[in-house]
Amino acid sequence: MPHSLPDLRIRRAPVFLAWVSCLVLLAGCDTGIPDGVDPVTGLDAERYLGTWYSIARLDHSFERGLTQVTAEYTMRDDGTIRVVNRGYDPEEGEWEEAVGRARFMEGDTVGRLRVSFFRPFWGGYNIIALDREGYEYAMVSGPDRSYLWILARHPDLDPVIADSLVQKARELEFPVDELTWIEHGPIP
Repeated sequence: MPHSLPDLRIRRAPVFLAWVSCLVLLAGCDTGIPDGVDPVTGLDAERYLGTWYSIARLDHSFERGLTQVTAEYTMRDDGTIRVVNRGYDPEEGEWEEAVGRARFMEGDTVGRLRVSFFRPFWGGYNIIALDREGYEYAMVSGPDRSYLWILARHPDLDPVIADSLVQKARELEFPVDELTWIEHGPIP
């Protein structure tokens, strides 16, 4: 049936696949955590599930230029977590998506997971800060200090909270002056 509206289906564009491929290659199956950085404990995995908006990140070629970036986590029947990373590429005018799976490494109350978009390759996903009351914001690192994301349940995060997370990351020796702040406005 012909449509007069543009096709809104999500595409697995080569750029986004390169994004995920680079993450895997850069992580090199490294499921570690940076020295001196501890994952949160007392995590309620069920409360962590759902949609998170990327507020800021240390930029890498695999996500450079993407706006409207979200991550959605849902529990699978086998006990793993389904991960759907989604972002809008304004240059291409397309949504890009990658689907993966995550597993807890030290039980579901410790914020250390390994994530894979291309098995058998796994990378570290370490929750290093979390709003323990409302699960409204989190900070996540990869296996080393070149990977950092500030996440929130809404596209806007209170600047006081964002500043406190940046300060914590600075104290943990992440290169916070290199953070990229993600746009979550209307899509033209």
